[in-house]
Amino acid sequence: MRNATILGFAESRNLATELAALLSLASAEIEVHRFPDGESRVRVPESLPEHVIICLTLDHPNEKLIELLLASSAARENGAINLTLVAPYLCYMRQDKAFHAGEAVSQQSIGALLGNAFDSVITVDPHLHRIERLEQAVSCSQAISLTATQPIAEYIAQRFERPLLIGPDAESLQWVSSIAELQGFDFMIASKERLGDRNVRICLPDHIAVAGRDVVIVDDMASTGRTMVAAAESVLAGSPASVSLIVTHALFAGDAEERIRASGIDHLWSTDSIAHSTNAISLVPLLAEAIRRCL
Repeated sequence: MRNATILGFAESRNLATELAALLSLASAEIEVHRFPDGESRVRVPESLPEHVIICLTLDHPNEKLIELLLASSAARENGAINLTLVAPYLCYMRQDKAFHAGEAVSQQSIGALLGNAFDSVITVDPHLHRIERLEQAVSCSQAISLTATQPIAEYIAQRFERPLLIGPDAESLQWVSSIAELQGFDFMIASKERLGDRNVRICLPDHIAVAGRDVVIVDDMASTGRTMVAAAESVLAGSPASVSLIVTHALFAGDAEERIRASGIDHLWSTDSIAHSTNAISLVPLLAEAIRRCL
């Protein structure tokens, strides 16, 4: 493990430092200078070991992807032979088919881009629904898809004795059921009708009562927040003891967080896959163990 180093951009420097401390590795920052015309100059340490791990979560990805590819190229030119990307949130995974004629399938395009630049890619709960494995989207030697279910389950168990977990739609079944099974929690899955990008309707199953229960709504990500708001409103109508929301990836575009909090929930929590004020659950130990497997 000594012939390896962890590099982080300015925004991912804390992640790189924490991972380096857990793994007893050196760490350094990738320098980025942005020119007035919008182009970037990227600089890595001039002498690198054989194995280099680059940390960067890929929310707001368009500018980040260019700088990440430049860093990858510079790392190889300065000694890296084996390159690992640690991207707790992996962008462009939702567009996994052409829904209309002429659309780019971004999952395939970005997956190929990252697969060509890195030997290993490590991420957490990527949005995969029409494929079974991350390597089907990211074509590199090791495509590692981790799940935040264990740390989320432990966090919930520390705060509630007998919570009821709710997934807002069928796509959330895999996360909610896994979290529930780890701690023996009750859970149910709601049904969602999407009426537009910012308009959804959530219906709870009739046979399960939420009255008097500590309800925790769990999903892999929150972007516009409309799904979480609709789920919270449906639950609150049933007179629960409390309502909490947990997401793996806190994208929270625009006024999403404000809308969610205004719905009347008691708690809003997220993992630190994307830096946000709601971060409560650390993924660093999970990511560190995956890096160990790549070294």
